[in-house]
Amino acid sequence: MQRIVALGVEVKLNSRVDNILESMQTGKFDAAFLAVGAHIGKRAYIPAGDTARIVDAISVLRSMEREDKPMLGRRVIVYGGGNTAIDVARTAKRMGADPIIVYRRNREKAPAHDFEIEEALQEGVMVKWLSTIKQAGESSITIEKMVLDDKGFPQPTGEFETMEADSVVLALGQDVDLGLLDGVPGLELTDGVVKVAPNMMTGHPGIFAGGDMVPAERNVTVAIGHGKKAARHIDAWLRNATHEAPKKHEVATFERLNTWYYSDAPKTVQPMLDIIRRQSTFDEVQGGLDETNALFEARRCLSCGNCFECDNCYGVCPDNAVIKLGAGNRFEFNYDYCKGCGICAAECPCGAIVMEPEKL
Repeated sequence: MQRIVALGVEVKLNSRVDNILESMQTGKFDAAFLAVGAHIGKRAYIPAGDTARIVDAISVLRSMEREDKPMLGRRVIVYGGGNTAIDVARTAKRMGADPIIVYRRNREKAPAHDFEIEEALQEGVMVKWLSTIKQAGESSITIEKMVLDDKGFPQPTGEFETMEADSVVLALGQDVDLGLLDGVPGLELTDGVVKVAPNMMTGHPGIFAGGDMVPAERNVTVAIGHGKKAARHIDAWLRNATHEAPKKHEVATFERLNTWYYSDAPKTVQPMLDIIRRQSTFDEVQGGLDETNALFEARRCLSCGNCFECDNCYGVCPDNAVIKLGAGNRFEFNYDYCKGCGICAAECPCGAIVMEPEKL
């Protein structure tokens, strides 16, 4: 955040926006980019008695930051198979509970990262694959076993099982709070998200959106990409222009690499916290890299398709057609001297040189 502030960006914290049009008019903004995350836990209809304790995963995780920690009991059932379900189960384990994840598909179909699942299993979290909750009571739940059909969808089997449970945590995904868009004309809302054009603008001129608010994968990489893309389009829109994205480089496949050029460098192993401490503390599970190891890891990059100025092309060209432009500026080819022999492309270790037929 400090790096962004250092660029001259003004940040207003603890400022809720209830109506985006009013906020834009009050602040005299010509454009707005909305990146409201998905912070509302989805609910599911589960027949339950009055004394059944059913909570949503987002509320549980949010309450961990406050003084009033959630009272889930010892036998905690987590319903879902995503990363949030894994987070809640591992959190409950550290609080002394015996969590069990109930998910209606198998491990291969689970949306959670497989390494997260593996770490949870290592810590003692149990998982009931191919199961769904049918009913919740005061101290138990009833689950039904499922099977996957030919298309990979879970189907009921009619086989039921009763499990003891002090609480059930629903981790079935999150929705976006779209209340700030009430009354905005021209918007198209579908399945709880806002449709945007290729330039990331919604149906209302000047209002752009990205991240969890638009139809896309919900992860950090996509969200950052949306912000970067929207910034370029907003800048162009404010200047009554259109941003044209530069043509992407051709993908450098493995066949184009000369791997003999690189020395073997094994992946740096990040330190892991021991199992006992992982089960009882909230210390960071996977340690980071120090400066030396981080630099070593960066040097393992093969720079596929991107020239890193190894000088191979400069050294092997028999016609002196390759011109060095100085450190960081790479090279230029003098086509008056180049005979098109292709030695430079053949000897390039990272596949950064592409041979194209000469247009006459």
